[in-house]
Amino acid sequence: MTLPLVVGVDGSDPSLLAVDWAVQEAARHDIPLRLVYASRWERYEAGVPLDGTQRPSERVLAEHIVASAAERAAQRGPDVKVTTDILADDPVRALLHAGDEAYALVTGERGRGELTGLLLGSVGLAVAAKAHCPVIVVRGDRIGLAGGHERILLGAGEPATAAEAVRFAFREAEVRASVLDVVRAWRCPAHEITDRASHAEAARRYEEKASALLDTLLGEAMADHPKVRVRSVTAEGPAHRILVHRTAAADLVVVGARRRQGHVGLQLGRVAHTLLHHAACPVAIVPQPV
Repeated sequence: MTLPLVVGVDGSDPSLLAVDWAVQEAARHDIPLRLVYASRWERYEAGVPLDGTQRPSERVLAEHIVASAAERAAQRGPDVKVTTDILADDPVRALLHAGDEAYALVTGERGRGELTGLLLGSVGLAVAAKAHCPVIVVRGDRIGLAGGHERILLGAGEPATAAEAVRFAFREAEVRASVLDVVRAWRCPAHEITDRASHAEAARRYEEKASALLDTLLGEAMADHPKVRVRSVTAEGPAHRILVHRTAAADLVVVGARRRQGHVGLQLGRVAHTLLHHAACPVAIVPQPV
């Protein structure tokens, strides 16, 4: 069975941008698109008397939202199979459940009713932190959203968290015929630097270690995707700052995350958290199974 690309919709402008982006993504991968609206309206309207001919107003609104989103998707991707669901459940829980049978989950950067000043909405943040499938939060400038840079950016993390992200990034670069930029950041511990000479020696060692890690991470994926053009670099400095800066010239940034069994809190490191709030292109958080 082909897993669908699942998009959380709520009628907000960010969710409509997410639909537009997801239609293109589904077409690239030749997979179906599933639009999901979720709300616990039954809890709030249970005490409202109806005369038997009326339907709950939130249900009517939900039907309008998913119908409009489906029509929008059909116009932008007529060859993409689109299905819709309206779920009487908490949006985060509904999307996490849908993600158990999804190629990836897609959300906008904010939802309906959330403050426009928020850098990232609560639903997108919670889903990105807890889902067991890749999560893509759609944000960024017009060129990046349209794939105009023809460049995928991969933040190369530690082997324990990066293997699935590497495979995901290579698939994205291949279906888009894009360059894959891979960046591994490194820093010299302050206690190893006493003068200019010690800094130079430490820098050499840590840069060599970063380069060796890239070779280890990328070797198998490069063999599996020989047509993907890869540009790998090491860079000294904080990874979250380096990657945010480079997203200005990317169509998608991909980073890994580790999901700890039984852990219910947020599971996003500093790099992923910063990208979700500040990246200039869509952000893919790819979990590494434990």
